[in-house]
Amino acid sequence: MALVMSAGMYYSGKTVSSDLVDRHAPLVKKVAQHLLGRLPQTVMLDDLVQAGMIGLIEASQKFDGSKGASFETYASIRIRGAMLDEVRRYDWAPRSVHRNSRRVSEAIKQVESRTGRDARDSEIAAEMGVSVEEYNHYVQDTAGTKLFSFDEITGNEDNSFEVADEDSTDPDEAVEGNAFQKALADAIAGLPEREQMVLALYYTEGLNLKEIGSVLNVSESRVSQIHSQAALRLRSRLSEWK
Repeated sequence: MALVMSAGMYYSGKTVSSDLVDRHAPLVKKVAQHLLGRLPQTVMLDDLVQAGMIGLIEASQKFDGSKGASFETYASIRIRGAMLDEVRRYDWAPRSVHRNSRRVSEAIKQVESRTGRDARDSEIAAEMGVSVEEYNHYVQDTAGTKLFSFDEITGNEDNSFEVADEDSTDPDEAVEGNAFQKALADAIAGLPEREQMVLALYYTEGLNLKEIGSVLNVSESRVSQIHSQAALRLRSRLSEWK
């Protein structure tokens, strides 16, 4: 996708540096291609690139070199965020999947509150009154619906809870956002070891599900299931942030 801009062009009422955008346009496709391997097959590369270009333009408007980060680093974050926002905007999961994911999270919370340890699959299934096989179907359905995100953890499909925006001037929002980040970090640290490893390889190392499966010597579908179960476990442990 090519972007042709003239010097001094305005976007959303602000001047955009066409040189900065043109020089970093290839970064958008690079981020899109890397992200595409971690998304459902229904997501199209062109849609990611289009959203990413908007993120790049916004990055060129808001970048402040005095804060120490390079423009490429800053832009990569904004580009990726714009792409993820685009994917989340078109959540294709039926209501039954969301309902069952909430049931799983609630069952995990009940079992762990009662036992004081990580809930096992069989215990979660028993709490829900379903077979382990049916429980595994619920988890797998969750894996195919949408990206693991702050919204998914807290269960706020209407986006009623938002992590503070970096441009926010409200100190209360900043404090709440920082507190949530710490609570999330603590919750991740308390996950079973394999779930921690999958999240680290996926989000920190940038591996896709197939690559993680090779590292752990399990199937791609099993990695997807572990990933979803980690998200549901975090959602249950962070339920007070709803």
